[in-house]
Amino acid sequence: MSHPLPIRLPGLLLLALLVLGAGLGLRDPSPPDEPRFVLAARHMVESGQWVIPHRGSELYAHKPATFMWLQAAAYLLVHDWRVAFLLPSLLAALGTLWLTHDLTRRLYGRRAAIWAALGLLVVLQFGLQAKRAQIDMVLVFLTTLSMWGLLRHLLRGPDWPALWLGGFAAGLGTVTKGVGFLPLLALIPAIWTMRDGWHGGAGSRPSGARWWGLPLAFVLGTAVWLAPMLTVVLTSDDPALHAYAREILLRQTGERYANAWHHIQPPWYYLQVIFTLWLPGALLLPWLLPAWWRRLRRRDARLLVLLGWAVLVLAFFSASPGKREVYIFPALPLLCVAAAPLLPGLMRRRGVRLTLAGYALLLSLTALALGASGLLADPRWAQRLAEERALDAEALRMLLLWLLALGVGGLVLLGWSRLRRTGTALVLFTALLWVVYGLGLAPALDASSSARALMQRVGERIGPEAELGLLAWREQHLLQADRPARDFGFERPWEDQWHDAARWLGEQPQRRWLFVLDEALGDCVDRQRAEFIGRSNRRDWWLVPGDAVVPDCRPGFAPRPQGDASRD
Repeated sequence: MSHPLPIRLPGLLLLALLVLGAGLGLRDPSPPDEPRFVLAARHMVESGQWVIPHRGSELYAHKPATFMWLQAAAYLLVHDWRVAFLLPSLLAALGTLWLTHDLTRRLYGRRAAIWAALGLLVVLQFGLQAKRAQIDMVLVFLTTLSMWGLLRHLLRGPDWPALWLGGFAAGLGTVTKGVGFLPLLALIPAIWTMRDGWHGGAGSRPSGARWWGLPLAFVLGTAVWLAPMLTVVLTSDDPALHAYAREILLRQTGERYANAWHHIQPPWYYLQVIFTLWLPGALLLPWLLPAWWRRLRRRDARLLVLLGWAVLVLAFFSASPGKREVYIFPALPLLCVAAAPLLPGLMRRRGVRLTLAGYALLLSLTALALGASGLLADPRWAQRLAEERALDAEALRMLLLWLLALGVGGLVLLGWSRLRRTGTALVLFTALLWVVYGLGLAPALDASSSARALMQRVGERIGPEAELGLLAWREQHLLQADRPARDFGFERPWEDQWHDAARWLGEQPQRRWLFVLDEALGDCVDRQRAEFIGRSNRRDWWLVPGDAVVPDCRPGFAPRPQGDASRD
């Protein structure tokens, strides 16, 4: 058996472009994370201030500006935010596929290379991140680029320009998201392989003048963002800018890792991630692990570096109390490289083919059951979903029809494969999954998830001449507002926001309205005059006219958890 599809790299990249790009331009930014990045990128374009990101009236100090630069640059290229906000992730995904293929080709040959790229393409987390406007797909491109450069030197070198490129990419990754330095950990297993008896490596020990190019390249990579940011901060007397620098350089890096204040998970959390988001690849671990162990016992330097680095990444993130499923994502492409030479043999095993077919069958039957039951049998669960997500009848119907199509399509592919062409069926089923997601599922949920429908109702209710203020808001509300909206801070305590909002409303109570989260209404609003405007992102929202606020009232609220809430 050669590989699941009779395809070469250009065809694979074209397939990935069609599959991962399906639905581009059909939805707006939705939580988590997407609206805040687009909000900051839009501010850059509109204000011309690109160095320090903003979230409304506040400085945004939780992530460097690099990813937002990419989104803003994409907008200047295509002049459509619905397309521009997803372009960096899409291009990064294609680049990661190419790097995975090329690194595998250099380490294991052309036959294994296409297996590595296809293996990466079918993993759920890869497709999901490629179709989301989060930082992590761009980060994974940079960490994979860094490993590509480092391993070209360490395992197939000497190749000093590749080593320096790896250092630069690690530095750039660090100022894209703080953990971009992780590829440098590959030096630990690489140095170990330089002992006698390991084969497959061709590097040199890190000594000599040219090795100093690696840390220098890393520093140059970080300077892409650090240099302009520090220049702006150090040449200003604005205390807000100095607080911004302290927050992003200290609290959002070392303190966030060592003493995380949210996303607290147990040490074994990433096993759960591997056996869910890394499907179907995780299903092959019972066969891969013994095969990897046999090759390590034969002292294969390539495998030790690849797997050793992945283990170090897993250990690094497991040691922190704060964990998210995307944190270990950078290890995935390199694990696909490590698995690639074994996949042709594994796919000849009936047990492997049955396992992978069972995975596709389970997803197909689940989608079929959800779609059919919501449309034909018992629609109560679908109605509950519609109420929770504020979906109208047409959006719910389209969601269920697309689920039905996914289920039927998956069963047709499995029937066609007859277990002999399981690899091909799995690739085609994954393609079908992401096409259905991009063209059907995400657009059906979009009006609710992005808060577009809610903010349209807000604009229609208050009229074109009214002014709008936001209190206890989320980024999608400011992004979707149909007029310039006044905010009173994002991370400020609600009580302080109310103090400024009440004064603002009192100045022109007949034409000013306040958009408020239900929990933040407090006891300073006459609820007989306030209006419930709708539900979005599983929360209730109200409109408060200027004359509905109790004069000289200062509401009290329980302290909210500190930190940036990244999920709605």
